[in-house]
Amino acid sequence: MINRRKFIQASALGSASMILGKVATANTPPLTVKGKPLVISTWDAGLEANKGAWEVLSKGGRAIDAVEKGVMITEDSMNCCVGLGANPDRDGYVTLDASIMDEHFNCGSVAFLERIKHPICVARRVMDKTPHVMLVGQGAQQFAIAEGFPLEEQKLSPNAEKSYREWLKTSDYKSPGINVEKTQGGGHGPFAPARLQNGEWNHDTIGMLAMDTHGNLSGSCTTSGAGFKMRGRVGDSPIIGAGLFVDNEAGACVSTGLGEEVIRVAGSHSVVEMMRYGASPEAACKKVLERIIRIKKDKVKDLQVAFIAVNPKGQVGAFAIHSGFQYAIKTTTMEKLVNANSFFKSKPQ
Repeated sequence: MINRRKFIQASALGSASMILGKVATANTPPLTVKGKPLVISTWDAGLEANKGAWEVLSKGGRAIDAVEKGVMITEDSMNCCVGLGANPDRDGYVTLDASIMDEHFNCGSVAFLERIKHPICVARRVMDKTPHVMLVGQGAQQFAIAEGFPLEEQKLSPNAEKSYREWLKTSDYKSPGINVEKTQGGGHGPFAPARLQNGEWNHDTIGMLAMDTHGNLSGSCTTSGAGFKMRGRVGDSPIIGAGLFVDNEAGACVSTGLGEEVIRVAGSHSVVEMMRYGASPEAACKKVLERIIRIKKDKVKDLQVAFIAVNPKGQVGAFAIHSGFQYAIKTTTMEKLVNANSFFKSKPQ
């Protein structure tokens, strides 16, 4: 059963020199070391999520349990970005995606899941109790109910309903690339993952990575997907190797931002492979983002993607296309929000 659940690693990408190319040395200090726990997560919501994870890590618990418990806090928050309180698709339904992965390549995910409060917990059950990696739609919901998860009422949160009504005034659906708009009054524009709102990035994902006292790595990712997306759209978050990847010997990575662009480059797996061949976490994140920039060319001004990563030494790092991305970190000696480095130092106008 365990072997059938394990994710099959991709073949090696070649020699270290061929892979790393011109990766610059990143100035990422070793914020902690193997044997001392740490947790990092995306955006400012990660500060509270990290506290939940720390309840597990501080007691010597497993990283996999920490990353599940941590992001559950964000799913509980009923905000417009994650969980059942999030913005709906363009038909008015909230659909959720999540993934989780441990130090043994065991992984599970759900996509297009409706009316279940904690998709990350359902993803964990997929990992622990089935021979599969991913369940979607009605099948994922049926599995969740069979596992004892209650079916919640299909009702938008007050903030999401307000945003949806505002969007319905134009019902303006644009391609995923056109997602950076500066709006006023709290309204949400078309198809908007990691979009500028009142000068700040409005995001819809929380990703978390943890190292436990045994030096083992795990990760999780949970999201409502892009606000006002097409019915049935799934981004990178539930896709192992795109939104999340963990290799205990090389490192772990999770992404946030426009999922379509992360999927194109198998983002998180690519970052981990860069670390395998010697790149620091920050340098690895930067190198993979360079691929996205080359692919999108002049359209890159209209999208945001960011990665956070940790290696087996306990070094952490992050990088983003545009400025404004932050990640939260908690160790035995620190707890803070960090402004990640980025290619473009000013936010798009």
